[in-house]
Amino acid sequence: MKVSDILRVKGGTLYVVKPDDTLAQAMVTMADKDMGSLVVVEAGQVVGMLTFREVINTIVKNGGAVGASVVREAMESNPLLCTVDTDMNQVRLMMLERHARYMPVMDGHMLMGVVSFYDVAKAVVEEQNFENQLLKAYIRDWPETEDGQQPQIPGTPSA
Repeated sequence: MKVSDILRVKGGTLYVVKPDDTLAQAMVTMADKDMGSLVVVEAGQVVGMLTFREVINTIVKNGGAVGASVVREAMESNPLLCTVDTDMNQVRLMMLERHARYMPVMDGHMLMGVVSFYDVAKAVVEEQNFENQLLKAYIRDWPETEDGQQPQIPGTPSA
């Protein structure tokens, strides 16, 4: 499964923020849209990622207040990126290695969307469910033995 498969299901709505927007504005957008992240874009280029992790860290540094902080001061300036053709297993490994919960998806220089760790987990579960259904159908249609009985599969209880 590729990242493009997940984006196709998610849809194409994207919310971005500029580096010089206030952190308070970004927080309002995140809260209003029920989003855990915003991609930071400047001059049409992805320059960072803002997640609630960075927001909380900035608030803690400011003694519990947002203050006049801007996105540039809080954002992750070297975000993990993937492409629409990246395999989901690779995305999962990349996210685990960097403890990233969100990853912008690029097609060349164009931002195509964001995949979250939730999206990845959901895709894995759906893929496993599909494979399980195929395996169960295969086993159900298993050819009978010469005596007309279904063969016993090792490790399963006898019928």
